[in-house]
Amino acid sequence: MSRSGQSHILAIGGGSFRPSNRYSFIEASPLLRYGLDLTGQDRPKLGLVATALGDSSDWLLKMYGAFAGWDVELSHLTVFPMPNVPDPRAWMLEQDMIYVSGGSVANLMALWRLHGLDEAFGEAWQAGVVLSGQSAGALCWHVGGNTDSFGPELQVWAEGMALLPYSCGVHYDSDPQRRELLQKSVADGELPGGYAADEGVGLHYVGTEFIQAVTVEPGGYAYKLEHDGASGVKEVRIEPRLLTP
Repeated sequence: MSRSGQSHILAIGGGSFRPSNRYSFIEASPLLRYGLDLTGQDRPKLGLVATALGDSSDWLLKMYGAFAGWDVELSHLTVFPMPNVPDPRAWMLEQDMIYVSGGSVANLMALWRLHGLDEAFGEAWQAGVVLSGQSAGALCWHVGGNTDSFGPELQVWAEGMALLPYSCGVHYDSDPQRRELLQKSVADGELPGGYAADEGVGLHYVGTEFIQAVTVEPGGYAYKLEHDGASGVKEVRIEPRLLTP
């Protein structure tokens, strides 16, 4: 184990970036500062991944701009039309934190497995690289959740990396389909129990243990879902720690 001495995952339900007038595009929220602090580095190396958006150059440019003025060393990994670095595994192991954007989690995992990146991410996590991401970039570390990868009507998806042996819910308070489908999936046994996050809320795991939720929204919450014999599923609201700007 290196860097922070522990394996961290920060799974964000939404709110990693905010609109900005200062940098023309967007700015990084305190959720990402929280993740970078987990690295224990004064000037951490932050790797950006936008596979779930087809390696959108526009979105990568916006993410680079979002960290203007932050004391970080930025780089990125793409797979279209071929990997942009000679050795993606070595690139991952060089980072202190990797952030994975939202988009299509189904396409993301298909491409990662095709290129062997799923195994490399697992190795980086074990080596102490902080893994983070929003929406698709949060679901991917878990067993699964629900996704709009196949169309506007959400579907159950259980093809995640399962570094974390739980289901995951994202955009939990902003998309009315999310809560109902995740509860049903856990009740029916399609997905294991797990955790969900409202917009602006991050789920922090050390190893495979959920440690705490953090939020940039005063009204945002996290939730624990468990299979329950009587009602099918039990949902417990978790009070997150409010992050200051």
